[in-house]
Amino acid sequence: MFGGGGMNPRKMKQMMKQMGIDVTEIDAEEVVVRTDEEDLVFDAPQVTRMDAQGQMTYQIVGEPESVAAGTGGSGSGGQSAIEGGDGTDDEEGGLEIPDDDVHIVAERAGVPEEDAIEALEAEEGDLAAAIARLE
Repeated sequence: MFGGGGMNPRKMKQMMKQMGIDVTEIDAEEVVVRTDEEDLVFDAPQVTRMDAQGQMTYQIVGEPESVAAGTGGSGSGGQSAIEGGDGTDDEEGGLEIPDDDVHIVAERAGVPEEDAIEALEAEEGDLAAAIARLE
């Protein structure tokens, strides 16, 4: 978790608790950090959440894969629907949703694919937000 400079991890945890710092390990499958230029995709990262006096801080440990902006995350394999040509077109000709994303949202939320597509379109392709919307 933390390099305590040789300090006993149990003692470190006890000291952090006394200072009001709560540390939680998060079992994350994937983390995507989106920037204007690129997406940083961490597969199977070690994620730690620290709550210090109501302020949440997240630490991500892992080796990211850099992919073009908007193409990374949630099993899409770093390939956009435009490149792969296997996405679902929005009726109005705007957003293309990769089929993989539709399957993931439908499976995780336990809904038909049509509902998953609607949620993804409403959330502009954001998988986590689409799943949250359906749950």
